[in-house]
Amino acid sequence: MAPGLGIFAAIGAGVVGAVALVPVALGAIGFGPAGIAAGSVAANMMATAAAANGGGVAAGGAVAVLQSAGAAGLSGAATAAVASAGAAVAGVGAAVVGWLRR
Repeated sequence: MAPGLGIFAAIGAGVVGAVALVPVALGAIGFGPAGIAAGSVAANMMATAAAANGGGVAAGGAVAVLQSAGAAGLSGAATAAVASAGAAVAGVGAAVVGWLRR
């Protein structure tokens, strides 16, 4: 396989992996379709955000956005952002591995 093809394959895997794993990760930390799971990382984040905001969770804040994604899935814009981040990380990783093999 040509060196460039390996980087492209890694970028593709990074895109697919990131888009597939983000919803799984959100569920694992407690952001789910039924709401925030009691005793989870998400519940701790919500409690911290509420304490910092005088008892409420700010609309558009990190906890609200993550819960929305956990309940409804990623929007088109969020999917594009996650895919771009996955591609960037995988591309850099593949380039570094290629450079180290020299």
